[in-house]
Amino acid sequence: MARTLDSAGLEQYRAAGYYHPLDILSAAEAAACRDKLEAIERAQGHPITGPQRSKSHLLYPWVDELVRHPAILDAVEAIIGPDILCWNSVWWIKEPMSDAYVAWHQDERYVGLDTRDFVTAWLALSPATLASGCMRILPGSHREPSLPHVDLFSEDNMLSRGQEIAVTVDESRAVAMELAPGQISLHNVGLAHASAPNRSADRRIGLSLHYIPTSCRQLRIDDDTATLVRGADCYHHFKLLPRPVRDGDAEAVRLHTAATDAFRAVVFKDAARVRRRF
Repeated sequence: MARTLDSAGLEQYRAAGYYHPLDILSAAEAAACRDKLEAIERAQGHPITGPQRSKSHLLYPWVDELVRHPAILDAVEAIIGPDILCWNSVWWIKEPMSDAYVAWHQDERYVGLDTRDFVTAWLALSPATLASGCMRILPGSHREPSLPHVDLFSEDNMLSRGQEIAVTVDESRAVAMELAPGQISLHNVGLAHASAPNRSADRRIGLSLHYIPTSCRQLRIDDDTATLVRGADCYHHFKLLPRPVRDGDAEAVRLHTAATDAFRAVVFKDAARVRRRF
């Protein structure tokens, strides 16, 4: 598998809205990251949940290193240019044999940003297969008009507002984004995607990393945050947050709380209900 996005891969990304897989971490490196995540969960007595799921790169230096991984940023730079912000990171963890799923949706409906030059790199720390509920996408849907959505707040839907596309999705078009631990997929903010429940015997652990060019603006609130991960920010449209010094650092916790509050203000703007899944 490739480790960076070549010209053919870039052409596919632009035409179809996605590319996968890219090798980023070795199996041993992916296992070490999983061990760190699960050590945090053991120490606190429960899985990553609520606001912990979002922007954890502001809390943990090892996650901060992942959002800055050179191979990931090289692929992102090929798509959006050299000046890159990480706007968000989100854990997507499905327990074995659980009913948790992600409904068909398009992220562009909820992020409040003024660009489609928004790339999600989805990093697998355990096998993401059809059995474990890997992501599925609709190729080319990022080039079509945005689809209508509805907030249903279904209990097992992992999305913040329980959002889902309000028209019938042609499942025959779907492509499964299966990944081995340490691999990433890339997809555009306008691409329709979903994932089914995990019917395997292992946890399905993924971390989505959300990148935007520094020229991007937030249209819904005035105090959104981001992290500069490559290049320079000549626009100053976001409050730039520092790297965490150590796990549990009090200042990092304070900044993370403010940043996730701002993130929820964006995602839940005009929502009929609010729930703290991020």
